Amino acid sequence: MDLTQQVEQALETIRPYLIADGGDVAIEEITADNVVKLKLLGNCGSCKMSFMTMKAGIEQAIMKAVPQITSVVAINLAEPV
Repeated sequence: MDLTQQVEQALETIRPYLIADGGDVAIEEITADNVVKLKLLGNCGSCKMSFMTMKAGIEQAIMKAVPQITSVVAINLAEPV
């Protein structure tokens, strides 16, 4: 299984929770230095809690399942001020 498939499999474990809240997530890119770039979709892209969802849910699920990933970032998420 390649890296993209491993990350997608990790996302499948949390995707039902995102969908239940009207959101989803898509892999945009995995860089050469193993940084996963994601796009938050639906309500996840505009929710005030999306930063916490990203850090506490999505990032942890990916990094736990795929240890070679060095970082997870959302390309359409501004960090809270």
